[in-house]
Order: sequence, then structure tokens, then C-alpha cells
Amino acid sequence: MNETVNLNDLVQSRIGEFITSRKTILAQVGSGLDPFAAFSREFLSGGKRFRARFCYWGWQSVSEAPGHPPADGAASLDDIISVASALEIFHAAALIHDDIIDNSDTRRGAPSGHRRFEQLHTDGGWAGNGEEYGRAAATLLGDLLLGWSDELLDDALDRCSRPVARAARSEFNRMRTEVTAGQYLDILEERAWRAHDDESQLSRAQQVLIYKSAKYSIESPLALGALLAGATADQLGALRSFGLPLGVAFQLRDDLLGVFGDAAVTGKPSGDDLREGKRTVLIALTRTAIPASARRILDELLGDPDMDDTQIAALQATIRESGAVDQVEAMIENNVDRATRSLASASLSPTATAQLRDLADAVTRRTY
Repeated sequence: MNETVNLNDLVQSRIGEFITSRKTILAQVGSGLDPFAAFSREFLSGGKRFRARFCYWGWQSVSEAPGHPPADGAASLDDIISVASALEIFHAAALIHDDIIDNSDTRRGAPSGHRRFEQLHTDGGWAGNGEEYGRAAATLLGDLLLGWSDELLDDALDRCSRPVARAARSEFNRMRTEVTAGQYLDILEERAWRAHDDESQLSRAQQVLIYKSAKYSIESPLALGALLAGATADQLGALRSFGLPLGVAFQLRDDLLGVFGDAAVTGKPSGDDLREGKRTVLIALTRTAIPASARRILDELLGDPDMDDTQIAALQATIRESGAVDQVEAMIENNVDRATRSLASASLSPTATAQLRDLADAVTRRTY
């Protein structure tokens, strides 16, 4: 399979078919629900599809492993496309909710979900507060997508054996719990950081990074695909040993982009994480390295949504001069190295492991 083209196309097609089938149900409920289907289709068009790709190659790494006979009741390619699509729908739901929590105006260079619904309110001249309507409607859209991801997952698991389906469902459920808990830790850290000593900020930031992003972005999709192929304990362990450090590196890169990324490339304003007050590993390392006077200024500005470009540039300079960027880059390199070394002696498909190494490079050297 030409992974970068065909997998994306197959996932996009499956998502499109699924939304069309659910649009029929929405139409029976009422015409006012048209935006739910339309916005869902837009949010789920394109994107990097990293979670779908890791799920597929997790499955392929076990399915095509030398000396590994196909497991009874293992998922077929069609099933894996459904599961990969379910992960993408889950991700879209998480992004919609995340944008509400962070009060983000844009997503991939276009209005975020709650801003789209707010615009509908404004254009229609409806009663009440448009911003409140937008947030409420987008919350419900995110909830709907969470339910849809479950439906699409179950559709695939129904065709697998009970042991395979049970293991995959357990992994998906754990992923869902962990990322929700990680999201809460993220917003807790933004608001309660003063209640903790400075020395613990790095460890708390790392905990948020692992549960909000690293496990859910890479480790769980990989494990989900592998379990659907009937992975042995050793195969699953090797993929987890690859997925978790790579997920850490992935999020560390994302944290750098959240502070220094080019808005024209990322689709989000430069320095957006600074305005949102994200207490990331990058910020924790910066605070440790700078004098108390500079730390007070950083703490005062971080999380101010009205920061102007001059203030953003000043904070960016402080972060760079502290050496924190170099430290994060070194952490990325170290975690990628740990990840790729874990595949060296694994009993997995050589073709799939080569693709996983390519993906490791793609997710950690990206500029968007």
C-alpha cells in the first residue's frame, strides 16, 4: 500500500460514508441539525492522520511479522480502516472540546467549532448571547463525535473474535479515560500552578504531556492496531516501548510550535500557547533557568489573552535565551532514539518497522 496516499484516501472515504449515514438520522430529527453534519465533514477533511497511520502500521507490523500466523478472528484491512477512522473522529471531538476550553478562535487556519456556531447565531439574528450559543452547540457536536467514534469502532469489533475485540475495546476505553484525565490536568496546571513548589513544575508538566497527548497520539493507536492483529505480549511491549517515547517527542515538538510556530503554516496564531497560559515542559525549563525577576515577568504575562505581539516576542526571546529550546530539542532527539532502538530486535514486520521509523521522523521534525 502507498501509505501516504491510499491509507488517507481510504480513511477519508470511510469517514465520509459514515457521516452520510448519520446525516440521514439527523435529518429525521430536524433540519436545524444540518450544521452538525456539515461541520463534522469539514473538521474531518484532511489533516495529518497520524493516529490512523500509527494504528494501521501497528496492525501491519504484527499481521506481516515473519513466523507469526494470522490470529483467529483478527481484524481485516476493512476493519482496520474503520478503527483508524474511529480514532480520527475521536481526535476531532477532542480538538473541538479543546478549542472551547482554550477559547481558541482558529483551527487549521479556519474558525474553530464554537466560533462557527457563534457566527451562525450572529448571521441569523437569533435571541440571546452568540458566544454562549457557540460554546454550547460546539460542546454538543464534540459529544456527538465521541459517540460516533464508538459506533464506528464497534462496527469493526463486531467482525472480530471476542478475545481480539475485548482487548481492543479495553485499549480504546483506557485511551479515552487517560486523555480526558490528561486534559483536566492541563487546565488544572494552568490555574493551580502557584499552589505547588517551583521544583515540581517540570514533573507535573511531563505528566500532563504523557496523558494528554503522548499515549493517546501514538502509543494507544499503535497498540490498538497490534491488538487487532492478535499481537503477542512481546510484540505489544516492543510497540509500546516505541510509541510512548515517540509520543513524548511528538508533544515536545508541538509545544515548540505552540510558542514559535509560523501562523501561516500551523493555522494558529504565533505564541498561542503563551496567551493560553500553557504550563509546558518548555515553560518549566525556562523558569528554572532564568533569574527571579525575569520569572516574575514571565508568570505575570503567561496566560494573558490580550498580550500584544511585542510582549509575545519578548517572552519568546526570554525562552530562547534561557536555553530551554535547546534542552527540548535534545529531549526530542533522545526520545526518538529510544523509540527507534526499541524496534531493533522486535519480532515485527521489517516493512512496517521501516514505515514506523519514517513516521517517527515525520511527527518530530514537522513544522505544522
